[in-house]
Amino acid sequence: MTVPSPGSVSPRRSARTLSVVLLIAAALAGCVTTSPQQQQPRTESDKTDNDRRAQVRLELASGYFARGQYETALDEVKLAMAAKPDLPEAISLRSLIYAAMGEYAMAEDGFKQLLARDRNNGDTLHNYGWFLCQRQRYAEAYQQFEAAVALPAYRTPSRTLLAWGACEAREGRLVPAQVHLSKAFEAEPGNPTIALNLGEVLYRQGEYERARFYARRVNSNVEQANAASLWLELRIERRLGNAANMEDLGQQLRRKYPQAAETQALNNGRFDE
Repeated sequence: MTVPSPGSVSPRRSARTLSVVLLIAAALAGCVTTSPQQQQPRTESDKTDNDRRAQVRLELASGYFARGQYETALDEVKLAMAAKPDLPEAISLRSLIYAAMGEYAMAEDGFKQLLARDRNNGDTLHNYGWFLCQRQRYAEAYQQFEAAVALPAYRTPSRTLLAWGACEAREGRLVPAQVHLSKAFEAEPGNPTIALNLGEVLYRQGEYERARFYARRVNSNVEQANAASLWLELRIERRLGNAANMEDLGQQLRRKYPQAAETQALNNGRFDE
């Protein structure tokens, strides 16, 4: 994953930049839909056989969706809905799958169906907002994110703040993007996706020292570091004129991720695409 340097941002390139690592996290949120109208929490003993069958199918669908196997994921969702028709979690995930397959009208119909049923479902608002962002309907997307974050009972506001900030960065609105990503980081400082997205926004604003803090925060953890985080730190070091650090990061990229797009960009000297 690369980020255009300040002053040379390609809209097409920047549209991909901050959403790559976010997309899976945002999409999988569709599998966790709450039901505020339910007065008492359901426990395992309350579940019927159909409940359990639907749950297993949804878990399988989520796994296939995360791996990009959309048709298989959709088949599993259909089986879940055969066991439990109108299951909100299934409708939400189906909409995300439709969106990934390019069936945008059907995806939006599903989100609208869920919101007509429950306008105060933060997960649906989040997922619909991300869908709208992907469609470059930014103003509408921000309305959904704002509504989700405003819900007192919403359990994952940092996730939506992350999506909100990434969407604003995608539009080129870097100042508000930094604000929302900073709030997300304050709420969840251990989340590497938030740190990476915030570091990239700061890099695009020319705040290289601050950007390096977030990149290094990710890269210092071997389980969190990846080609995108190494590439970000390498480009920061290049801007700061630290040739030795840049060389070390380049060696890590070539050794650990020889086929990654970031490594190919490095090999071809494409630092500022």
